[in-house]
Amino acid sequence: MSRAAIPGLPSRHPIGEQLPALYADDHLAQRLTAGLDTVLAPVFSTLDNLPAYFDPRLAPPDFLVWLASWVGVADDPRRPLERRRETVARAVQLHRWRGTKRGLAEALHLALDVRTEIVGDGGAVWSDTAGCDLPPEPDAELLVRIVPDGTRPGRVDADRVHEIVRAMCPVHVAFRVEVVTGPPAEEGS
Repeated sequence: MSRAAIPGLPSRHPIGEQLPALYADDHLAQRLTAGLDTVLAPVFSTLDNLPAYFDPRLAPPDFLVWLASWVGVADDPRRPLERRRETVARAVQLHRWRGTKRGLAEALHLALDVRTEIVGDGGAVWSDTAGCDLPPEPDAELLVRIVPDGTRPGRVDADRVHEIVRAMCPVHVAFRVEVVTGPPAEEGS
């Protein structure tokens, strides 16, 4: 999809037809307005399709980058276009879950198409019983384990995983990332 001049694109609203009757047979006026129609046809086409530009699943790829900036998503042009579209479409939902295990797992799945196991709670514990002893000191580290799901071959970029986890975790939470390279070992072996 292009928003530039498209050869042969007809205008849906020709200016020559909207001129007063005096100019209907004036060839100079009709040729002049036809030239303007050629310039304005892509503008009218864009305006007629404006709702599609704001839908990440339909927007042109170059416009998708702009939409991603609107919703606070880092767009990576190396990723497949459909994954980029899905990330922009679900950005608000991901922002809602930011700082939670669910949000972290979904962000990693959308960005890298991996399965994630998250162990620990990042140092947060509580008691719902009034007047009791304080709960034991929690494990302050979050373990993020990236597990291959067997459907997507290739290596997982550990630096990209660290970048996503750092962006999605609260700043006070320490974390460790493990990228599992093979199937899990069976217990008792």
